[in-house]
Amino acid sequence: MRSCCTAITPRGHGFDSLGDMRKALLATTFAAVAMIATVTPALAIRGGAEAPAPYPFSGSLQRPDSPRADGHTCGVTLVAPQWAVTAGHCTVNNPSRAQVGRPKGWSVRLGSLDAGSGGEVIEVERFVTYSPSPVHEGDIGLLKLKKRARTQPVALPSARPADGTATRILGWGMTCADREPRCYPQKLREADTVVQSAALCERSGIYVERELCVGAPDGSVAATNMDSGGPGLVREGDRWVIAGVVSGSNGDDQPVLYTDVHHFKGWIDDVVTGRINPPDTPVPNLEGAASLGGACSASVVKTGRTKNDDPALLLTNGHCVPERPAPGQTLRDVAVDLPVTIGDRQGYQQARARTTKLLHATMTGTDTALFQLDQTYAQLRAKGVKVFTLSDRSARPGERVDVISSGNGNRFSCTIEAVVPHLREEGYTQDNAYRYDPQCTPSHGGSGSPIVLKDGVTVVGVHSTGNDSGEQCTANNPCEVAADGTVTVRQGARYGQQVRHLAART
Repeated sequence: MRSCCTAITPRGHGFDSLGDMRKALLATTFAAVAMIATVTPALAIRGGAEAPAPYPFSGSLQRPDSPRADGHTCGVTLVAPQWAVTAGHCTVNNPSRAQVGRPKGWSVRLGSLDAGSGGEVIEVERFVTYSPSPVHEGDIGLLKLKKRARTQPVALPSARPADGTATRILGWGMTCADREPRCYPQKLREADTVVQSAALCERSGIYVERELCVGAPDGSVAATNMDSGGPGLVREGDRWVIAGVVSGSNGDDQPVLYTDVHHFKGWIDDVVTGRINPPDTPVPNLEGAASLGGACSASVVKTGRTKNDDPALLLTNGHCVPERPAPGQTLRDVAVDLPVTIGDRQGYQQARARTTKLLHATMTGTDTALFQLDQTYAQLRAKGVKVFTLSDRSARPGERVDVISSGNGNRFSCTIEAVVPHLREEGYTQDNAYRYDPQCTPSHGGSGSPIVLKDGVTVVGVHSTGNDSGEQCTANNPCEVAADGTVTVRQGARYGQQVRHLAART
């Protein structure tokens, strides 16, 4: 669990890909921006050039949690006057991982060359994802717009395109590896390529019946990171039709996986016409769940001595700081500048802040960290932010608690099963750690989540780790050490740390 990062995205280009080796050309949004890249993203629409003219039906999904100033996260294509199609992992990548829901602050910009200006901007009323597991069941989603677009939608294909069919690909994907403004292209890019034999995408585990392999055989012409959901266009007579939407890849040296739109044409028609109208996915109460640097979960906390005009404090794990403390080390009063987002009840962004100082962090004896923020409690409360209270007592075995996780997009209802004398992992030892009941399963990305009593306010701990594969005392596989030195391994067990020492000193 020490990786901090959440595996919410079905295919992450250079990201955790849920074990199936499929790497996404994904929207770098919400928690996804936190993922630690292990593969360097390639150029946007590799082998392409700036488009000379806009495509009226093509556009950008814009979200306030985008790392880009222009708000771009994914490509979209208008397929009906009030509906746009995109990749399923672009819609299910929302705070609670809902399959169907009503987002806050999402919009689409249609018919512009510039992702940040021009064209027609329409708010998104609702999203409908084909499956909560896009990789395995179909990576496609629909966005219902709050009003009809002025432009003409693109046509849906009459048949699946044959191998060798000429295809035009579009997108505003990254132009270099760094998540910095210089790598985010302002202008739409396009390239001409072809539909390849599915055999060229076997390395990505292509689902032949519902996916297309599009791009140059060596990947020199292809979509890339943040091109997700963008169209693959083919000609039928004198018009463009949308043959596919960007789904995923497994590297820069091969073509890209596109969802075959023709395969899902019936589903698209049913949703657009209202023959299928799935209910919104129930959303857990995520109020106050925060994200630190996009990588770990966190929460804004106070003590009984806190004043409204004090700089607010942020609680998370010691292993979530940029440079982890070594065994036996405690970090104090270190200047640290990291972005923080704090969610509302549905998990959508309520406020933004930044850390100014790391007040305290250690992974020895416990795994906790406290940051100071650049805003006071009064300033955050004025924005509607929920502030939790640090408890000066520990939770007792058998006591019910909630683990509220921005990284997992969930509120886990748990029981403290035991207080473990010593928890050992990768050379670190923590004392008196909480072990939850087996049904309590926060995972990677849940690191730093507050453990809250049933009053919904009092924080008695912070989630920290879990034993993934049954190994003994290794990274992501902590072991329990009894007072007599007996070592026990519990595969699947999840653990948290107490925080009463922080309440006493803050």
